[in-house]
Amino acid sequence: MTDMRSEVLSKVPEVTLTFWIIKVLATTLGETGGDTVTMTLHWGYLTETAIFLSLLVALVAAQIAAKKFHPFLYWATIVASTTAGTTMADFADRSLGIGYTGGSAILLACVLAVLALWYWTMGTISVETVNNPRTEAFYWAAITFSQTLGTALGDWMADSTGLGYEGGALVFAAGLAILAVAYFWTNASRVLLFWAAFILTRPLGATVGDFLDKPVSHGGLALSRPLASAVIAAIILVCILVLPQRAGRHPAQPEMAS
Repeated sequence: MTDMRSEVLSKVPEVTLTFWIIKVLATTLGETGGDTVTMTLHWGYLTETAIFLSLLVALVAAQIAAKKFHPFLYWATIVASTTAGTTMADFADRSLGIGYTGGSAILLACVLAVLALWYWTMGTISVETVNNPRTEAFYWAAITFSQTLGTALGDWMADSTGLGYEGGALVFAAGLAILAVAYFWTNASRVLLFWAAFILTRPLGATVGDFLDKPVSHGGLALSRPLASAVIAAIILVCILVLPQRAGRHPAQPEMAS
């Protein structure tokens, strides 16, 4: 009898340089887009949270219902998660008065709890295994909490530490560089490195987004939020169309044949 293994396509993209480029752009768009609604349109954090969280739920449902990986659907869901994460973090930190430090601590606990429950239930938290509804539910829950945590971390680094937006972006970029070194030159767990990088790209995008649209008096460039959001969205669309992407793969269950 022979152990015959095949590969099953994941419903999320293969983790490549293209993935990380679009991810950083998406997180930056989430910051500028969220600021557009709350600060430019003055709809408020609670209203914006309700809008983007509803959109996120609808897109996650569509993503789970899809039979295969669809780049536009996937990245639309990522943008919705990062925008919802921005508004939820801002609502908790500012409207509820939890503060950046308290909000970051609570959200870190939420991320770790989701990942722990995912691992306990499925035996792995690898994104390469995201190809069934239960795993997808864990994946998008972890994604949303990590995006929200990233927003709180970005605000904490820029405001509470006094580093400002440029300083905060440099710190998170340095953290990602360290993770890249660990990826290429150590045997550190690829799964843990992925989730660490996923979390850190969110505050990097958040601080870059804040740097683009916040007032000059607060260390930003005071660019138009709607215009910055439109430009970033256009760049993301071009990247999806031009840069190669394919679904991730993982080994299927072995089949025994004689």
